[in-house]
Amino acid sequence: MNCIIVDDEETARIILEQLCSKSPNLVVQGSFSNAMSAMKYLNQNKVDLIFLDINMPDFTGFDFIQTLKVLPRIIITTSHKDYAIEAFEYNCIVDYLVKPIKLPRFIKAVEKAEAFKLEAPAQSTVKSDTETTGSELFVNIDRRLIKIDMPSITVIEAKGDYITVRTVDKNYTVHSTLKKIEEKLPTETFLKVHRSYIINTHKIVDIEDNSVLIGKSVIPVSRSKRPELMRRLNLL
Repeated sequence: MNCIIVDDEETARIILEQLCSKSPNLVVQGSFSNAMSAMKYLNQNKVDLIFLDINMPDFTGFDFIQTLKVLPRIIITTSHKDYAIEAFEYNCIVDYLVKPIKLPRFIKAVEKAEAFKLEAPAQSTVKSDTETTGSELFVNIDRRLIKIDMPSITVIEAKGDYITVRTVDKNYTVHSTLKKIEEKLPTETFLKVHRSYIINTHKIVDIEDNSVLIGKSVIPVSRSKRPELMRRLNLL
């Protein structure tokens, strides 16, 4: 099996490389100190197995898994036992190794990986009920991917080279454009009502003249967008 190692600790990577050398069925194609480097590699190359740390400075291991377009088998390698329950919610995770990793336990994990069959190799996230709904949006904030549930989004506002994604509970500022994010949103729910605003039409509280009330925010509606907005509403 072709494999890669993703761990921000150099010593941990060296130990894993040595352990891999003890298994005749493993070929280490790359060893990466951060998730971003591994992601770039996987965009151009296919592997059968990833040895993945959870606690890394850019993305966590779980964040990294959710970026993958094609799921390989994954063995978690970590110093913490606390993430085991969360880890096995991912159908691509074969085993969970706690450092320091001993050779017999490592070999057992590799054997499990060899026998493991991915039920949904084309899927890229955790559970089938979220994979198929298309209701999630991932935004890159401070080199970390944050998952936002689309139904929770109320308003998206453009501010120069940035956009602010407002949700029911929290706001996120992202380096992007309204056009780019508009392409990723379901058109039956979201509408660009102004050059600076996209709204979730399900969150409208009130409409008056050329504005809508969403939560406590008054959002302007351009004259050209008002007819489309009215067509979207379920008027009595």
